Amino acid sequence: MIPDRARPMFDLLAPVAQAFVDDGHRLYIVGGVVRDLLVPGDSVPNRTGGGIKGRSVDTIDSDIGHNDLDLTTDASPAETRKLLEPFAKALWTQGERFGTIGASVGGQPVEITTHRTEVYDPESRKPRVDFSGTDLTTDLSRRDFTINAMAIELGGVEPRLIDPFDGVADLLERRLRTPLDPEVSFTDDPLRMMRAARFIARFKLAPDPELVEAVAVGRERLGIVSAERIRDELCKLVVVQDPGAGLWFLYDTGLADVFFPELSKMRLEQDPIHRHKDVLSHTIAVVAQAPADQLVRLSALFHDIGKPGTRAIGNKGVSFHHHEVVGARMTRKRMRALKFSNEMVNDVSQLVFLHLRMHTYQLGWTDSAVRRFVRDAGNLLPELLALTRSDCTTRNKKKALALGRRIDELEDRIEVLRTQEELALIRPDLDGNQVMAHLAIPGGRVIGEALDHLLELRLDRGPLPEETAFAELDAWWALRQGQSGDPGE
Repeated sequence: MIPDRARPMFDLLAPVAQAFVDDGHRLYIVGGVVRDLLVPGDSVPNRTGGGIKGRSVDTIDSDIGHNDLDLTTDASPAETRKLLEPFAKALWTQGERFGTIGASVGGQPVEITTHRTEVYDPESRKPRVDFSGTDLTTDLSRRDFTINAMAIELGGVEPRLIDPFDGVADLLERRLRTPLDPEVSFTDDPLRMMRAARFIARFKLAPDPELVEAVAVGRERLGIVSAERIRDELCKLVVVQDPGAGLWFLYDTGLADVFFPELSKMRLEQDPIHRHKDVLSHTIAVVAQAPADQLVRLSALFHDIGKPGTRAIGNKGVSFHHHEVVGARMTRKRMRALKFSNEMVNDVSQLVFLHLRMHTYQLGWTDSAVRRFVRDAGNLLPELLALTRSDCTTRNKKKALALGRRIDELEDRIEVLRTQEELALIRPDLDGNQVMAHLAIPGGRVIGEALDHLLELRLDRGPLPEETAFAELDAWWALRQGQSGDPGE
């Protein structure tokens, strides 16, 4: 029985499939589309976790119009191109040497691939593609997991499900297995070991013991996979609705040690006397509590990375002084190794550096404190507030409520000041040209010092009338000259 939401997809593909059948070939839908048509309702991931700034998050593959549709056929790439061309508004053949022809059919991106396998050479970072064009079962057997090794045959009266490896049963029983021996599957493509973590978390699956053992034994093979592919898979994992089980899988199997060794080092007790939760447990809880936005989730993952290196035990228990400073530096180094963009590296490391900033204000939010907080957060203010809220994993309801109230108070204070001042554009009340003209000095380091002084006044006291700003500049200049003994520079 075809779900109503899938009917437009099958209607769109029906004439294409018939053309393949009439030419003596077969056409099948494969991949995540098939899986998501069959997944139990309570396993469907959250589709509404849109990013704070609209950044992409994990979505359901089967929603037509949102993702490419993947199909496979026994026709050769040349035959596929010929059969697809009459239905395509656009056709692209960049992937033809890998067996794939792409097209836009009725506005929907479609990719049709000749039955194939992808296998890594022992020392290569790039998979070798082999397609014979003859056997669907062999094609499906080389896919990552049984839940993704199903196909729907098109071209008949009704679409027909083909499930040679019991993927439907595995979905219903919440089990993660590979079609072939897991050691073979992970040797073919080591990135599948990381992908296992995502499917475990996304669909609440329990991995087979043989799969877990294969990852634990073969994890070092992930080292031949490019940093870019590992990075992309990590990003897909952290934005699923609750990535916790997947992150624990990376730790438990030792897979994280290959690309993110700092994760395992967070598995330490904060306080050996009172046995508070360890840093890794806390980190994974923070990631799960954070909005499903890639920037916020990555910041949550890295926010306490500096704790193991700054841990000290004294009379008052355990402390992690300046772990945000150390953590920001470590975050930058690890993210660069994973080939994140400069923008993402800068943003995540800055959020790690600032994640304790709100806790430094213990006596209430003065106007000056609010201005400084907003100035320091810059365009990352929404993400910083979201991270701060998520960074409360205490079971003490009174403490959690108190933190929530403090953040609410801060947001209220920001809104009040925002209506009075241009908080996002806080600048000194005078510019460099005014300073040079008023002091009758040329540009140089001293102008920057003067502007820094005026900015501090702006943050402390709010906007100053121009005459007041000039008077404060004169007072600063007189004091500076007296201290340096130099009438000018």
